[in-house]
Amino acid sequence: MGQKKSQKSWKIIGSLWVCALAVASGCFWYGNTQTARTKPTNAANAEAVPVLQYVSWGTYGDLVRQTQQRLQDLGYDVGTVDGIFGTRTYEAIRKFQQDQGMKVDGIAGNDTLERLGISIGSGTSGVGESGESDYDEDLYLLASIIHGEARGEPYEGQVAVGAVVLNRVASPDFPNTIAEVIFQPGAFDAVEDQQFYLTPNETALNAARDALNGWDPTNGALYYWNPGTATRRWIWSVPITTTIGRHVFGVK
Repeated sequence: MGQKKSQKSWKIIGSLWVCALAVASGCFWYGNTQTARTKPTNAANAEAVPVLQYVSWGTYGDLVRQTQQRLQDLGYDVGTVDGIFGTRTYEAIRKFQQDQGMKVDGIAGNDTLERLGISIGSGTSGVGESGESDYDEDLYLLASIIHGEARGEPYEGQVAVGAVVLNRVASPDFPNTIAEVIFQPGAFDAVEDQQFYLTPNETALNAARDALNGWDPTNGALYYWNPGTATRRWIWSVPITTTIGRHVFGVK
């Protein structure tokens, strides 16, 4: 018994040494399988995760509260500083942007937040992330609505959704900025159900680039809908110009 116990003890000690050596070498052992923990070989050139920080319709939390407080400190009427984006916050941002000679869209993106003196990455929006983006703001907004509205659609169909947004920007019947078109109340389901705030994938970013570069597979459409799920009767009065994937596109 004493000999067996001693052998067992040495086995335990030996196993501990093996584990210690494995950890020191950055490896982990699972049965007979060895998995090495290694750094990416090209970490310096790895593409940054695109993250945009903004305060807009549907957002809430610390970042909204910071924005409201800063606007109030500067003399803009935001009503109650409650961390919830509403009409008065929207109007206050627009007035601030106008006074600063900025693009007036009522959306506090990176530029507006920096002009307000709010450090990028110092708060959270409640839906979506906070941080820095390597992408142009309009590109990222367009990619976000494409990802939220047309994820899983054919690539051409994703470009088509981006084209509809841009066609609205160019139309006198809609707001004249990408942000205002996207955040127009009731305009897009993805904003309402917060799918818009998911991080867009590379396909959506590429589709947004193609749309911004002038590709319009919709022939000028201002509307699109899924015939299988559409619940608004008026949409069927819009003449259809094309069908791509599960969406039909049309223009009045």
